[in-house]
Amino acid sequence: MVDEKTVKEKTVTTEKIKKVSAKKSVEKKAGIKTTAKSISVEKKIKTDSIVQNKKTETSKKTAKKQMSASDKYRPSYRQLYDSKIVPSMMKKFNYSSVMEVPRLKKITLNVGLGDAKLNPKALESSVRELSVIAGQKAVVTMAKKDVSNFKIRRGFPVGCTVNIRGSRMYEFFERLNSIALPRTRDFTGLSFKSFDKRGNYNFGVKEQIVFTEIDYDKIDAIRGLDIAITTSAKTDEEAYALLKEFGFPLRDKPTKRIESVEAQ
Repeated sequence: MVDEKTVKEKTVTTEKIKKVSAKKSVEKKAGIKTTAKSISVEKKIKTDSIVQNKKTETSKKTAKKQMSASDKYRPSYRQLYDSKIVPSMMKKFNYSSVMEVPRLKKITLNVGLGDAKLNPKALESSVRELSVIAGQKAVVTMAKKDVSNFKIRRGFPVGCTVNIRGSRMYEFFERLNSIALPRTRDFTGLSFKSFDKRGNYNFGVKEQIVFTEIDYDKIDAIRGLDIAITTSAKTDEEAYALLKEFGFPLRDKPTKRIESVEAQ
């Protein structure tokens, strides 16, 4: 027979073990809860800091954009157009909106070379000179069809061209107007008949050395180039008035003389 004392001792030890295990489980659950709370708090702090950093970055970017927009470089001819030319053109042609006033769209420079296939050095030098004049890389133009009289096949290089827009266009137009054209030999002004009835003006320059960017000692031959000024004007009269406002050296149009005839 088993003694009663041993049975009681066993029950007491089992109860103690159960109490200790229960305490440990409670402590573990409490620790898990505290760690979860601390993790959630840390996450909230991190997200709040990230949001604040993003807000500060966006505010800095907007401030930089505003500063750059206010301090942005604008060519002098663009400032002249906005300040003086637009109001005077609106008075002359009675425009109802500022958007109706014609403006410069682009300036195209073109050099034609008949011997580009036989003389690749001339093509390279013309591309280099045109790039220096325009301040932008020139593109080689290819023949679009075969011409047997000139011994040209489709795809042969026949010249180079470059289109100038934006601030470079206004800078080039200022240099052309104030430096290059006055340097031409026996210059008496440009013809007013070179408009294409769509508000665009085309003329030619016989020598590329009129541009100060060209070094006379480094050229291999004197070449001419064609210059096309494309505007948003709908008529030649508007384009003529626009170029005249910029100070472009166009000859004055002759005014029709109305002779008063006395009635007999």
